[in-house]
Amino acid sequence: MSDLPIEFTELVDLTSLGISPQSLEFRSTTFESDHYVTVRESQDGNNSVAIVDLSNGNLVTRKNMGGDSAIMHPSQMVISVRANGTIVQIFNLKTKSKLKSFTLDEPVLFWKWLNEETLGFITARSILTSNVFDGNVNAAPTVLTQRHQTLNNTQIINIVSNKKMDWFAVVGILQDNGHIAGKIQLFSKQRNISQAIDGHVAMFSDITLEGNSTPVQVFVTGNRNASSGTGELRIIEIDHDANLPVQYQKKNVEVFFPPDATNDFPISVQVSEKYGIIYLLTKYGFIHLYELETGTNLFVNRITAESVFTATSYDNKNGIACINKKGQVLAVEISTSQIVPYVINKLSNVSLALTMAKRGGLPGADDLIQKQFDTLLAQSDYQGAAKVAASSQQLRNSNTINRLKTAQAEPGAISPLLLYFSILLDTSKLNKEETIELARPVLQQDRKQLFEKWLKEDKLECSEELGDIVKPFDTTLALACYLRAECHPKVVASLAELQQFEKILPYCQKVNYQANFLVLLSTVMRSSPDRASEFATSLIQNPETAAQLDIEKIADMFFSQNHIQQGTSLLLDALKSDTPDQGHLQTRVLEVNLLHAPQVADAILGNNIFSHYDKPVIASLAEKAGLYQRALENYVDIRDIKRCIIHTNVLPVDWLVSYFGKLNVEQSMACLKALMDNDIKQNIQIVVQVATKYSELIGSTILIKLFEEYGATEGLYYYLASSVNLTEDKDLVYKYIEAAAKTKQYTEIERVVKDNNVYDPERVKNFLKDINLEDQLPLITVCDRFNFVNELVIYLYNQQNTKFIETYVQQVNPTKTPQVVGALLDVDCDENFIKSLLQSVFGQVPIKELTEEVEKRNRLKLLLPYLEQCLTQGIQEQVIYNALAKIYIDSNNGPEKFLKENDQYDTLDVGRYCEKRDPFLAYIAYDKGNNDQDLIRITNDNSMYKYQARYLLKRSDSELWNSVLSSENVHRQQLIEAVNSVGIPELTDPQPVSVAVQAFMQNDLKLELIELLEKIVLEESAFSDNVALQGLLLLSAIKYEPNKVRRYIEKLENYDADEIASLCIEHDLKEEAFEIYDKHEMYSKALKVIVEDIISLDRAQEYVEKINSKELWSQLGASQLAGLRVPEAIESYIKAEDSSNFEAVIDTAAEAGNYEQLIPYLIMARKTLKESKIDGSLILAYAALDKINEVENIVSNSNAANLESVGDKLLASKSYKAAKLCFASISNYSKLASTLVFLGDYQNAVDTARKASNIKVWKQVNDVCIDKKEFRLAQICGLNLIIHAEELNELVHKYESNGYFEELISLFEAGLGLESAHMGMFTELAILYSKYEPAKTFENLKLVWSRINIPKVIRAVEEAHLWNEAVFLYAHYDEWDNATLTMIEKSTKSFDHDYFKEIVVKVSNLEIYYKAINFYVKEHPMLLIDLLTVLTPRLDIPRTVKIFTKSDNLPLIKPFLINVLPKNNSVVSEAYHDLMIEEEDYKALTIAVDSYDKFDQLGLASRLEQHDLIFFKKIAALLYRRNKKWAKSLTIFKQEKLWKDAIETAAISQDQKVVEDLLNYFVEIDNKEALVALLYTAYSLVKFDFVLELAWINSLENYIKPFEISIKKEQATMIEKLSKELKSKGNVSNDDNNSDQPLMLTNGMGY
Repeated sequence: MSDLPIEFTELVDLTSLGISPQSLEFRSTTFESDHYVTVRESQDGNNSVAIVDLSNGNLVTRKNMGGDSAIMHPSQMVISVRANGTIVQIFNLKTKSKLKSFTLDEPVLFWKWLNEETLGFITARSILTSNVFDGNVNAAPTVLTQRHQTLNNTQIINIVSNKKMDWFAVVGILQDNGHIAGKIQLFSKQRNISQAIDGHVAMFSDITLEGNSTPVQVFVTGNRNASSGTGELRIIEIDHDANLPVQYQKKNVEVFFPPDATNDFPISVQVSEKYGIIYLLTKYGFIHLYELETGTNLFVNRITAESVFTATSYDNKNGIACINKKGQVLAVEISTSQIVPYVINKLSNVSLALTMAKRGGLPGADDLIQKQFDTLLAQSDYQGAAKVAASSQQLRNSNTINRLKTAQAEPGAISPLLLYFSILLDTSKLNKEETIELARPVLQQDRKQLFEKWLKEDKLECSEELGDIVKPFDTTLALACYLRAECHPKVVASLAELQQFEKILPYCQKVNYQANFLVLLSTVMRSSPDRASEFATSLIQNPETAAQLDIEKIADMFFSQNHIQQGTSLLLDALKSDTPDQGHLQTRVLEVNLLHAPQVADAILGNNIFSHYDKPVIASLAEKAGLYQRALENYVDIRDIKRCIIHTNVLPVDWLVSYFGKLNVEQSMACLKALMDNDIKQNIQIVVQVATKYSELIGSTILIKLFEEYGATEGLYYYLASSVNLTEDKDLVYKYIEAAAKTKQYTEIERVVKDNNVYDPERVKNFLKDINLEDQLPLITVCDRFNFVNELVIYLYNQQNTKFIETYVQQVNPTKTPQVVGALLDVDCDENFIKSLLQSVFGQVPIKELTEEVEKRNRLKLLLPYLEQCLTQGIQEQVIYNALAKIYIDSNNGPEKFLKENDQYDTLDVGRYCEKRDPFLAYIAYDKGNNDQDLIRITNDNSMYKYQARYLLKRSDSELWNSVLSSENVHRQQLIEAVNSVGIPELTDPQPVSVAVQAFMQNDLKLELIELLEKIVLEESAFSDNVALQGLLLLSAIKYEPNKVRRYIEKLENYDADEIASLCIEHDLKEEAFEIYDKHEMYSKALKVIVEDIISLDRAQEYVEKINSKELWSQLGASQLAGLRVPEAIESYIKAEDSSNFEAVIDTAAEAGNYEQLIPYLIMARKTLKESKIDGSLILAYAALDKINEVENIVSNSNAANLESVGDKLLASKSYKAAKLCFASISNYSKLASTLVFLGDYQNAVDTARKASNIKVWKQVNDVCIDKKEFRLAQICGLNLIIHAEELNELVHKYESNGYFEELISLFEAGLGLESAHMGMFTELAILYSKYEPAKTFENLKLVWSRINIPKVIRAVEEAHLWNEAVFLYAHYDEWDNATLTMIEKSTKSFDHDYFKEIVVKVSNLEIYYKAINFYVKEHPMLLIDLLTVLTPRLDIPRTVKIFTKSDNLPLIKPFLINVLPKNNSVVSEAYHDLMIEEEDYKALTIAVDSYDKFDQLGLASRLEQHDLIFFKKIAALLYRRNKKWAKSLTIFKQEKLWKDAIETAAISQDQKVVEDLLNYFVEIDNKEALVALLYTAYSLVKFDFVLELAWINSLENYIKPFEISIKKEQATMIEKLSKELKSKGNVSNDDNNSDQPLMLTNGMGY
């Protein structure tokens, strides 16, 4: 065992769990406790978090995370996620709930859990805290205080607080003269004061000092001075309690740092309060142990060579755990068995060892403590002895108590034992023996309050014995002791004794204790049946206890003691589930209550609580109890139902009606008849309600028949009344009308015929006509609804009931007056009656229908007075005017005037009425109503073209014009003539003319249109100066007669010149267009026609010189520029003094190279414009003419040029000097460096590139330096390129293509020392080594394998045939398959067998196993077994064996076969058998075939049967015997004279024939000994007669005597046994015959 005072453990290697090494750093990995490690990983831009549960087998849980940081709760599955520095969300992963979500005002720089509930945050300005579990999700953290200024520019690495959360310490580190300095802000919440302290680590802790009853608070800090390099541990007390006599003395202890660890500093400090140990861990992995009270340095050692970046407490804060850069999670805590001996032996500090042993109860100083106790006790220093005993766990036993009890104190002094207990009660908790010893005297002295006080303060260790001692004094106190001692039976008994029944079940559930509840219930029931019922109910409702209880027994307990109410209540709760298996209990509870409390049973049945009870039994009991409703609910026999149902006086009517819904049709009819037979008057209403409700179920026909049989007409009426409004049966409605008539319900008849839609109207109408009611309203209603108006009027007129005709019209339906009038006219009724009838409903008659009816009969004149009266009364309906118009037309009473002046009639209707009578009246009507098509038709048919022309011009409707001007219209020419001759001359409004002209154009009447327009415009008319018409004339001429255009231009003035000119250009009349523009002084457009249409720049210049305006010069310049007449264009722009088009001028002149001409223009433009392009173009022009001085003047003076863009153009045109001036002027070092390269100034180019710090520039300068073999400068450039991974390939290619391999390697070797060295650099260097310096490759890979792109390097080393290196890389990339295959396929002399075993077991493709086996067979056969041993767990053993069987190499794997034989595989067994047969090892073969049975046993037996050795033949026989091949087995045994085996085989066969055959064989060969042995062995299989016969024939009587004696003995025993049985049976028979009792048939269980 190690004598070190610490225990060092590696908890896990994070990289082995798939954690990326790149994520193992302070910002990405958090370690809040020894429970979880949280790692933020980033791949392809996506963030995820890996949670390693160290307490659950290092289980790794990964979750997608949108944030940039995450920490876990110290002990719960609660994760806090931070995004964008300010957004914080906290989730409980177990319950999948959000605990917090808030956004801070400034980013969080550091955060940490301060305790189980509080999270601390550090921002750039503030320190904040948040109670995560306060239930307020959106509550933001509370600001604690502001950050101290000394923490500015520091990296915050920790925040801690004391237990009371009133002291806080924030730790930050920063660079100071090449060293890491630490700063601490100590904050007191009570005082609201911060103090700055130098330090790297801090922690708050508590310690109980000797002489104090409560602990004091101390603040521990660790620091390494950045200037001197010395380390210091400081421990000071904070918030000292003045009531405590002892104060902690401040400690300053030196912390040792090795001389070579110049940059090391403390990174974490943890304090074990239990043991009083301080753990101080440094960045370089040094662990320092100090004792908390004295500050003594106990131990220093290094636990890891890798640097540590985070740490936390370990093992309930009794140790320290950390994570290093390699991903190892390491833990250190004191060795409880070694720390005290170490202090005694190594540090020689006995007093310190005693202090530590007493404080933490540590072993190792037992003898010293015991000796000290004995000495003090001997010196009668009972106070000291009691203190020593109380401070040592080893001394706190019964022996010490007895010694103190027997010690005699001085008179008046406190006894030593009480001193001992007093010290223990002040400092700690009494153990079991001490508690019992103290409890007896305290309780005997009746000081229960003191005992109870100690119990509440948790100063006593409770036990069952303690509870038993206390119970006689106080049951409640005893219960408290039993609870703390977890003595469940006595807890339950005490609760029952105290009648705290409600607490029993929760307690049993909480502690998972099964109590005997029946006994408890019986006990409780005697004192309180109600409480017992409640307790039983609570037990039954709990699924865990319900399964343990017999509900029926519990109920019997209540009912047997006449607790009917409580038992019923219990069963009601227990039987809530209403399952079939509860039927007998449901019956029981109903029986009991029907006998003792019928109202309760009624309530139970009424609430439908039960459904599985014995219904016939319960129904019978309910009937006897007078509960007829409940009886009916449960009876099924119709006789029982009829007997109960007639008690309608006690049955609720609503329920009774609903009850019929449960019966079938036959049962319902039987019950209805029973009700009517019993008392038809009393029950008729119930019968009607039932019939009404179940009419569809029973059938209306059957019900009607029932009512008719009993003569219940009124019942029939009320039954039908309920369904007449809902039925679809016509006959039923008819029956109802008949019943209503019989019962004289005439009003109801009228209602039905009025509202019902089902009845047959024809049948009802005829019925009503036949019965000839005095009041004909029902008949009127039917005829009105179903349009029998004509028949009704004729019927009433013939019956001379004209008053009902008036009634119908006036009261029922005035809207049917037209039909009534029509019918009256048909029967030649007096006109006066009709007129009076109309007057009686004046204003209510639909006039349209009335006029139609009368018009059909050519009697319109009859309505003239009525219609005129309508107009007089203000009725303005159109039909009135239509009728009047027709009357006036027929009577020739001023129709033309009426048609023209009246606007109310329907022109279409009246017009068509007039067509045959007078076409002109029809024209008037159509003209008035704009009835276009009818008007055109009537005027065409009657040659009224002039009227048509006037109408068309008046309407001015283009669609109408198009229809009449269509080529399909045969009347078109006559209409055109009428328009020209009559229509146009009569007009003064131009609009109709314009519409007409457009119509002519749309219908392609070109010549007619021009002729029309010339007549209108050129001749003197009202439209001669009309702009539109002049334009239209020009337009028409342009399109159809262009030769007339010039003449029209000369004559006409009033038109849109711009529009007409544009049309001329479109129709290639360019000169005409120029004439129009020039005539109207539109010079710019005229010039445009010359330039763009006539295309003559010379003519354009002449025209401009003629007009001589700057605008035209500018316009001309643009045209000349577009025509590439650059000098002329520039000259025109100069004349125009126009620089607005400078961009086009500059671009065109530069493209043409006219720099000389361009410069004057640019100088002119600079006077008015400050444009970048102008100044830039001027620079370019000077540069093109090599005028560098002018360029320098412009650049050095104020200008608007974009010098960078200009420089780029100069660079492109190789004007390097001018470009240099531009780039230098704007300090563009990137492009200046490129320019210097072109000028050949490489040194300055490199210096400038350094200022530019641009990749592209570095590349350019680098390429030139390489080409010029300036390798020193090239390396400077290269070092700035290789830090960018994307530039590596191009850079390497540049060097390699020129063959500069050494320089390239030198470049990368120099680059590895850079801070920004990345994986690509290490990868490329490794590839370069493999290509050009292979000897260095392996050593380099061993150093940097974790920082290279392994797949890429693998390809390189394989190309270089560096197989050892390839295997190394495959292994470190977890490509075990490829590593193994490479070792197999590229085997070398230095083959490493152990390494091969290590990697081959990790392959995923098991086919490689077999390649490895074949490889070893060929190359390393002596190591084959060792290989197979490690491969066995995943090996396909049968396949492996077959490989060696086919290759005849089985002897090579004999040890392997022996090793895998226990797998009992047929292939393995057969191969092993073959090998043993070949080696003639019959013993091993025998063991194998006996132990393992998975092989072809008969096949093996057949082979062994032919073997020369008897041992193998015996094995064959045994195999035959095993497979019940008795004959073959015995044949071999006989041949080899193996008599014992033969006899065993015969006996085992249990076959009589086999045994007899063997007996015969033994007789034949005269083997008498074997015969006797076989008879003994197979005794039960041989017939006695066969043996006697065989012996008699062969004279062997003497040899079978033992067999014969056994048979005789057996026969005698059997006869004696049978005799006794027969005698016994005879006695029993006599007893049965003498019995006088009759045979009873029992039911069920015998009762």
